[in-house]
Amino acid sequence: MFQKLFHWIVGKPQPHYQLGNSQSCIFCRAYSTNRSDFDIVWEDEVFVAFRDIRPSAQDHIQLIPKTHIDSIKKLSQKDVNMLRRMEEIGHSILDTFNVPVSKRKMGFHIPPFNSIHHLHLHVQSLPYISPIHRLKYPFVRGFGGYEKGFSWFAEIGQAIRILEKGHRVTVAPC
Repeated sequence: MFQKLFHWIVGKPQPHYQLGNSQSCIFCRAYSTNRSDFDIVWEDEVFVAFRDIRPSAQDHIQLIPKTHIDSIKKLSQKDVNMLRRMEEIGHSILDTFNVPVSKRKMGFHIPPFNSIHHLHLHVQSLPYISPIHRLKYPFVRGFGGYEKGFSWFAEIGQAIRILEKGHRVTVAPC
């Protein structure tokens, strides 16, 4: 039951992907072997951004580091500057699409609620293409000292504040 719900929320994982193996990571290919498989919209020496093949929003971009990092759960306080840079790049990309700040959403799915095990920031211009797609990216405010409530998605600002405090980003409140 849980697996069906998981696949309904984030989609089926790629069957040939092996955790922790950057050689078989689909997203690693965006900056190495099969670049033509990706619609790249932005790139520098450290990051690459490309259109999502199954967009949930009007514009849906994946922004990834060119170093294989499994997920947001692997990050710590030392990675805050990387996330700040990713946020800047995300806003820059949405600026090129003339997306008003009020129509922007950026964040990360938290394992096990992700289908690709390579850190990727969802950079989206709203609205979502359907109410079902909106459910994949819930914003849950924190409470009682927590930045984020129980959720499989953390917005970029939440993730930065959690890591700044020396905590890890998890599905549970943090």
